[in-house]
Amino acid sequence: MSSDKQMILMFTIESFDIEGSIMELRNLITFIHVADLGSFTKASERLGYSQSTVSFQIKQLEEELNCLLFERINHTVTLTECGHKLLAYAQQIRSLMDEFKEGLSKEEELSGSIHVVTPDSVCYNFISSHYMDFHKKYPSVSVRFTTGDSALMLDMLDRNEADFIITLDRRLYNKDYIIAKEQPLSMHFVASKASRFAGIKGLSVKDIINEPFILTEYGQGYRRVLDRELSKMSLEITPILEIERTDIITAMLAENNAVSFLPDFVTEDLIELGNLCYLDVKDINVDIWKQIIFHKNKWISKSMKTFIDYLIEKEF
Repeated sequence: MSSDKQMILMFTIESFDIEGSIMELRNLITFIHVADLGSFTKASERLGYSQSTVSFQIKQLEEELNCLLFERINHTVTLTECGHKLLAYAQQIRSLMDEFKEGLSKEEELSGSIHVVTPDSVCYNFISSHYMDFHKKYPSVSVRFTTGDSALMLDMLDRNEADFIITLDRRLYNKDYIIAKEQPLSMHFVASKASRFAGIKGLSVKDIINEPFILTEYGQGYRRVLDRELSKMSLEITPILEIERTDIITAMLAENNAVSFLPDFVTEDLIELGNLCYLDVKDINVDIWKQIIFHKNKWISKSMKTFIDYLIEKEF
């Protein structure tokens, strides 16, 4: 850690000053937990505080900043615009503190927490295939997954609300981001092995356009890219169902006369088992990439680097 960062951190260990207001670090940590969990109750359970203590600490912050940090409607807690701004600064301060502690730590066991934002299909695939293996190797590293579309992911990255993201979208380039890994994805139209199109070579999109489609949600990731390519051909798919859960989509395809458009890593096991088949559609080219991305200004903790290295090792 640089000497400048050390000086900043030592100043913030107990409290820091914003326009003459002395702000307690523990209140900021509580604020981060409420924002992450979307609940005062869950934050109190995570921190081991009473709910009244959490409420008091947030009230102190709001009084010191003279602004409302959370909107509380029907037991739902959401950040206000002021809350979003504070969260970005609070995350930076926590990162500096974690960096300082890691620099002083002599513990051999890796520990820490990581927040990853991914599409639903990536989250499900990693958790079902790899997470327990990672946990056994690094039991003191806590990983929190949030799912969302590419726009939400990038926004969270810019606000320092995510440590890194995994996208399934067009290839992204941005001077503010570091791409830890990227790879092109194979995509297919997929259907039940009993589909009337199974085994037919050289299909056109027009041949299947009127089939019942089950697709991921409109405007997100590879679905958005597919819709753009269809629009260039003056075509449009009106699905009978839109749902982000690709495991549900594949289960429904296997039992019903329907078609979807999915990355091969979601379907390859079911293809091998013979439950599903790829449709040989030749006249559409969708360029999709999987990218692991973090912000150039992000401090890379040992736990975060280990997790990214694990993903790369597993060719995930």
